[in-house]
Amino acid sequence: MSAVLRTSTAARSALRARTSASSYKAGLAGLSFTRGKATLPDLPYDYGALEPHISGQIMELHHKAHHQTYVNSYNQFSAQMHEAQRDHNTAGILALQPLLNFHGGGHLNHSLFWENLSPTSVSGGAPPTGALLKALTSTFGSLDSFTGAFNTALASVQGSGWAWLVREKATGNVGIKTYANQDPVIGPYEPLLGIDAWEHAYYLQYQNRKAEYFKAVWNVVNWKKVEERFGK
Repeated sequence: MSAVLRTSTAARSALRARTSASSYKAGLAGLSFTRGKATLPDLPYDYGALEPHISGQIMELHHKAHHQTYVNSYNQFSAQMHEAQRDHNTAGILALQPLLNFHGGGHLNHSLFWENLSPTSVSGGAPPTGALLKALTSTFGSLDSFTGAFNTALASVQGSGWAWLVREKATGNVGIKTYANQDPVIGPYEPLLGIDAWEHAYYLQYQNRKAEYFKAVWNVVNWKKVEERFGK
């Protein structure tokens, strides 16, 4: 089986249908909440710390505007879902589920994304080591082959979405998986490293040259954090 895995719309729908609410909540368990509401996490570095690879303007807009919108909307629709469940409003519950998936996924994906990045002065871009490097070279042949396959997957995202390095829970095997919009990595896979392919992640700096962004982002990838996730 190819290490690059892509999910079709039908497959994503089937996965969401099979995934219970408890599984989705488990995916959100590591996020920041205050009194039951999702909150915007602080970045572990300044907005301009990833320059010249990702501009401070992009980071500030991405974090303070886009991620904050996902947080606010997730809280809004969560409250509405609580009311719909209380009132046994089946139509309302069904209508709210995709909104919670989108905005909750946006919160989850971005919270992981910020941790995926690190300034070059704090080991950003330093290559992986140990068991993670062994897994990547075993699956892809080399680290360069992995990043090439990952960038190909990113380029294949039509419209908006993400590419992820994932680990299959049942086998422990690593692979690359693409997701549309803000669909989170749940179900049979766990996320290790995700790169945002939405235009808001790069357009102010790279315009239509997204391949340059896909190449540049590896200079600030926080492989230490990925290794930490892989070791759990």
